[in-house]
Amino acid sequence: MTTNILILCTHNSARSVLSEAMLNHWAHKLGKDVRAFSAGSAPSGRIHPFAIEALTRAGIDTQGYRSKSWDEFVANGAPQMRIVITVCDSAAAEACPFWPGSPVKVHWGYADPSNTPGGDEGKRQAFELTRQAIGYRMLQLLALPLGSLSDAGLQQALNDIMQS
Repeated sequence: MTTNILILCTHNSARSVLSEAMLNHWAHKLGKDVRAFSAGSAPSGRIHPFAIEALTRAGIDTQGYRSKSWDEFVANGAPQMRIVITVCDSAAAEACPFWPGSPVKVHWGYADPSNTPGGDEGKRQAFELTRQAIGYRMLQLLALPLGSLSDAGLQQALNDIMQS
């Protein structure tokens, strides 16, 4: 059974999209039955160009990714999520909608790379470093026995990853 994971950030333009793409990339490469999605509470409607650039430079396909509202994932017929991850500080304090099936929730915060000083080169470097940090956590997530962990065990494992 596929493990569906939703990654949330306010604008769904950088960190959550980087997370969705990295998790889907590694799940495919490792043959894991995991599917990542991303969304935002106030989506910008576009993916930050430096996020696309960081993914492309890493050899990750960016086709089909878009900025979208979390409303898509509470609608009838939406995939049931096992895990919901918030990746920006503002998202951790926002009220989340009801998630069918009571998924396990965790906050893995990352600084917003688009706010990095140093002009375009500083931002490019920040996006790449954020992509690498996210990729590391996603690999740890994929190493978990997702199909056999109880919700409590999964919560503990996700919290442990957050501390690493």
